Amino acid sequence: MAAAPRPAPHVQQHLEQSPEQRRAADIIRLLTLYRPLLDAFIIDFFTEGLWAQLPPAWQPALASATPAQLAGLLGGRGGPGAAWPLSLLAFAAAARALAFRRGCPGGSPRPPCQSSHLHPLLRRHVKPKKQHEIQRLSKLLQRLSQATGCERVVDIGAGQGHLSRFLAFGLGLSVTAVDSDGRLLSLAERFDQELLRELRKTEGLGHKKRPPLHPLTPRAPQHVAGRLDPAAPWGEFLLPPNSPGPSPAAQNPLGGPGGSEDGGQVLVTGLHACGDLSPALLCHFARSPAVAAVALVGCCYMKLSTAPQPPGCPLGYPLSTSVAALPGHQLSYRAREAACHALEEFEGRLRGGSPHLRAHCYRAVLESLICAADPSKRHLGLQPGRKAHALSFPQYAHLGLPLAGLDPARVPVDSEAVGAMLEQQHKVVAFCTLGQLLAPVVETLILLDRLLYLREQGLHCALVPLFNPKFSPRNLVLVAARTPLATVLAGLDKDSEDGDSI
Repeated sequence: MAAAPRPAPHVQQHLEQSPEQRRAADIIRLLTLYRPLLDAFIIDFFTEGLWAQLPPAWQPALASATPAQLAGLLGGRGGPGAAWPLSLLAFAAAARALAFRRGCPGGSPRPPCQSSHLHPLLRRHVKPKKQHEIQRLSKLLQRLSQATGCERVVDIGAGQGHLSRFLAFGLGLSVTAVDSDGRLLSLAERFDQELLRELRKTEGLGHKKRPPLHPLTPRAPQHVAGRLDPAAPWGEFLLPPNSPGPSPAAQNPLGGPGGSEDGGQVLVTGLHACGDLSPALLCHFARSPAVAAVALVGCCYMKLSTAPQPPGCPLGYPLSTSVAALPGHQLSYRAREAACHALEEFEGRLRGGSPHLRAHCYRAVLESLICAADPSKRHLGLQPGRKAHALSFPQYAHLGLPLAGLDPARVPVDSEAVGAMLEQQHKVVAFCTLGQLLAPVVETLILLDRLLYLREQGLHCALVPLFNPKFSPRNLVLVAARTPLATVLAGLDKDSEDGDSI
């Protein structure tokens, strides 16, 4: 029997790609097809005629769609009486298929509330959403600690120290909390002292009405002011918080290149590490044997650097050679900003016919008025107010125009042209919906890039939807270690907030 013909070189290369590489390539092909939609700012809906840029076959169906039908298109669960063009259905299906699944199997479907499973002293000053996040992430870090034998955790970008406090007082881990904001650092230390005083008061006292919660340890985190230097070796990774560039390193709490002060390894975590902080942490992990594992949640993708950086500093995106080699991998500021959207929240507003949806049209009409009055003032990033959607448009404009340095008395805020634009609110909402469909795809590409970078370094890694996306839109946690993660991830999706109390 004759041997099967050898695939053409480009076909063979495709067959040799990992599933993650193929997924990244497929995402880039999809984004390339719909880049005008991805890069559009909704505030330009009228000034740049965005509706006319949609495929003609889509326009009638989207113009007549109800918010509930748009929600069905967004969530893939259908909608009452919706009849979409096949090309639109194919676009939506491709977007949903290529995006990472964001569901949290172990998460509660209930809205976040004060957790009865957290020690009351650990709930102080912590919003319910944050309680949900730190409880779930702490369980993952506890598993990493047990799997690696590391009891030292470095929390980068620790803010007010809620996660660090939970890890130290609740789990008994040795925690170093690092943040560049001195105000947040002082607040975190004040909260630690409050908790220590309360522990001294209640020492030896039990709970009479119910079994006591898991006892807390009087082990406060160590707080350090500093910011990450992505070009420095791990033992010198901290710069003074206000240093604009290379300068003498701040005192490193880890004691040197060996890891912790006793020479052991450390775990590194960042809960919603902003912009380039996430890639910098991953690069430190990749080149620093002192770091045994990382658990990282990114955010603020629009702040990622995409232009060449100083020697030794990683590029925010793309980070991997795999994605960097793909033609069309570039992501605009607008695309990266879209990746931060809360899709589940937007879908909920569509299903409920929320008045918040009005804000998109209001802002687009306001932008039209601003550009007509002074084209140099476009894209100013105005915020007329969180509850501005509850106002009439003239009231909204009287708040927004002064922010652009314009006199509302000189701008026709109640003209016939303004009324005609306001009547197109349903089109503005439909256009927003299409952008929301692409937002998780862009986030998936950014996270795939980080995953592939770690794989290229020979490290073990996985992306876990750890938080409930209805409460915490940036819910995918990148977990990486120098040893296999099977024992860490096994059964993780079964963990819930009804588990062990701390």
